[in-house]
Amino acid sequence: MNKNIFLSFLTLGVLSISILLTSCKDNIPDVRLSLSDDSQFTVKSYQPVLGRNTLFTDNFSIGSSSIPLNFKIVNMRRFTGEAAPELTDYFPVQVWKSAYDGSEKSIAEIEAKRKIENHQLFEIRQHSGQFMMWAKANSNFVRAQPDSGYVFDVEVSNSGGRKYYKDFKLRPFKERAFEPSTIIANVGQSTLLGGIPFFSNIRGERTGRYLSQSQEDVVVLFNKKSDVGNSLTFKFVDTLFNPIDPSKFNTTQWSSLVHGFDMVKDAEKVTYKVAYPIPLAAYPTQYTVGNGERALSTFKYERQGFGNVKEAAFLRLEYAIFEKGDWEIIIWFKTERPKFTND
Repeated sequence: MNKNIFLSFLTLGVLSISILLTSCKDNIPDVRLSLSDDSQFTVKSYQPVLGRNTLFTDNFSIGSSSIPLNFKIVNMRRFTGEAAPELTDYFPVQVWKSAYDGSEKSIAEIEAKRKIENHQLFEIRQHSGQFMMWAKANSNFVRAQPDSGYVFDVEVSNSGGRKYYKDFKLRPFKERAFEPSTIIANVGQSTLLGGIPFFSNIRGERTGRYLSQSQEDVVVLFNKKSDVGNSLTFKFVDTLFNPIDPSKFNTTQWSSLVHGFDMVKDAEKVTYKVAYPIPLAAYPTQYTVGNGERALSTFKYERQGFGNVKEAAFLRLEYAIFEKGDWEIIIWFKTERPKFTND
């Protein structure tokens, strides 16, 4: 009798525990995240310029999906349907391991902030959906326009499930080693001699007229002398390509002209040791335009004009150089030399 009572109580206890556990399980909230149909990519076609780091942002609308989301490129292929190992294999690329801010005092200090990592040359950031094309990609092995390029899909997931977005287009442009470039992007050829700088109050030495901002009067030329160096040289030349002494630009702030080091200035040119690309990052510094995407170099001089009025003149370059080497920027006064002397 006592044994039967004990077994009855034991059975009742096990049943109560089972009910309690079932009840607790039913009351556990569903922690799965939502993946909503209103989450969409706002851009489906990408056209980076090869030979430079290009980040595509603001290209995905989260909608009412829960975060974090996970993004992954899948099925990367050439437009013809073939595999694209040039974009699925991993390559060594240069990345910042600490932030560049323009205060660095030497090339060694800059390089200490960079390191080499292995990445796919076109990749998606895991939680943002932003796309990155690395500067290592070039048209020697990556297909560029006028080729039709590549097609790929993107997988987006969280614990609520996964979605696939199909048939993105990737059609890179060929390299343009510097900007502003005279190369027509989808053709890869140039129809202009050079760029036009912005300048003010520059009078011609022969005529006394103010020079005009046109290809006729002043042109900027970019010349790469070597692939292996780390220098940038500025030159001014006259109509016959004779050098103009840079010291004539007598109010120029040479120490902040470019983020460079070990300046050497003579009667023909001024040269700096630099790290490439220029600018090093899309970050505003004293050496860049406001958004940090272009370097800014300004040359200035003053002279006494008619009536003893001081004339302040300047010539401003907004530019970028993406390839390492020994570069020179030549400002060519095609019609006449600037007038530096007083009236």
